[in-house]
Amino acid sequence: MSNIDKLYDDLENFQMVQYRMEAEGFHYCFKDYSSFNEIEDEKFHELRKQYLESAKQLEDYINLKVEEIQDNIDNMENI
Repeated sequence: MSNIDKLYDDLENFQMVQYRMEAEGFHYCFKDYSSFNEIEDEKFHELRKQYLESAKQLEDYINLKVEEIQDNIDNMENI
């Protein structure tokens, strides 16, 4: 594959990701739509992984806070 062909393939892959982000929504695009194995860019995969880890941590934190606050309310109402 020539250098220009590789560039066209890379462009097509990133345009596809860009389209999916807009069409499917950012979070769904990276979490559930695809792992984008056809993209050979290490930085892309590193950032995607970091995003998913941060999103999971935020979701877990929010769920924990809801449980903690609800437990506090329940305990106060039972006094």
